[in-house]
Amino acid sequence: MRLRRAFCLTCYWHQNAFTAHPYPDGRPVALPAPAAELLDAFGTWSTPEEAAKTLPAYDPQTVTEAAATLLAHGLLLAEGTPEAERDEHLARHWEHWVPEAAFFHYATQHDVYETAGEDDRHDLTADGRPPLFTAYPQAHRVLLPRVPAPLDAPLGEVLYRRRTHRRFAGRPVPLPALAALLSTVFGPVDYIDGGGFGALFRRTSPQGGARQELDAYVGIRSVDATAPGWYHYNVREHCLELLAGGCTAEELATLCGGQGWAADACFVVVLVARVERMLVKYRNPRAYRVCLLDAGHLGQTFVLTATALGLGPFQTGAFHDTALAARLNLDGVTSVPLYVLGAGLPESTPDPDARPAGLTAFRHTTL
Repeated sequence: MRLRRAFCLTCYWHQNAFTAHPYPDGRPVALPAPAAELLDAFGTWSTPEEAAKTLPAYDPQTVTEAAATLLAHGLLLAEGTPEAERDEHLARHWEHWVPEAAFFHYATQHDVYETAGEDDRHDLTADGRPPLFTAYPQAHRVLLPRVPAPLDAPLGEVLYRRRTHRRFAGRPVPLPALAALLSTVFGPVDYIDGGGFGALFRRTSPQGGARQELDAYVGIRSVDATAPGWYHYNVREHCLELLAGGCTAEELATLCGGQGWAADACFVVVLVARVERMLVKYRNPRAYRVCLLDAGHLGQTFVLTATALGLGPFQTGAFHDTALAARLNLDGVTSVPLYVLGAGLPESTPDPDARPAGLTAFRHTTL
């Protein structure tokens, strides 16, 4: 019988143990470090006897017995088996996302939903609960107008009018429009009793467990009556807290992955996850999926609200995480950027890159 190391296999050190984790269905296995040599010897289809010849430091019988153990754990696969065929198919299908995306997806698909109880919460603050709100008390503050957002447009109209904008008029966004947008998307709607986790608040978007782990940081380039700079939106006090002065068109384009059109945006909103707020309740890594989904919920509410307010919104996952975190003075560990949203006043002329598809386009389309 010939064996091969699984293509869909990630190895790492965890709690001082060399760990091999096959996916999509395998479980992590702690192994002695020399097992890495044995796995390496099965890089192509080989019998245990053939592999042993490449490992002169090990007795052939030891290699055979170890190979049987690795096979039982799914780290090695037998030629011609359904498991080997599926492994090859998965690796080929996810080729450009292996190992990072594929491993994260499959390694978290079998998580047990573990919720922390009142007696075993992480001691993240003195009383075991992270702060409900983020604030920068020493920062200079820009108090935002409390003007109700004019959201009377029918939902159907807003849904079908929403488009991703990458061309903007050269005028600044009115401050009341930005204030209404931030309040509607990120402000508290009401407060609920979270039991041992204290009071929690809800927003206009669904959020896993009402943890509200996502904060809004705002890069302002062109907003009326507001100096360019990088701010934190304090949802409790409805104000902007200045973190760093200056926000240029060139900086926006660079931080947004070199996308030149971002230079013309009047402002961007960076969704930053405060990891401890989610971690204090949900102990398994699948909860990170929920953080990403929550960012998507807020992003959708953002673009719909911006559309209703007459703004031209956009969203992008292309940004430089480390540089953006540094600009916001975040550590990139307890607070991590997940999503970039933004807007400006929409250009009145049609976007040449969004022309209707004609017969020529459909002739080149697989339907």
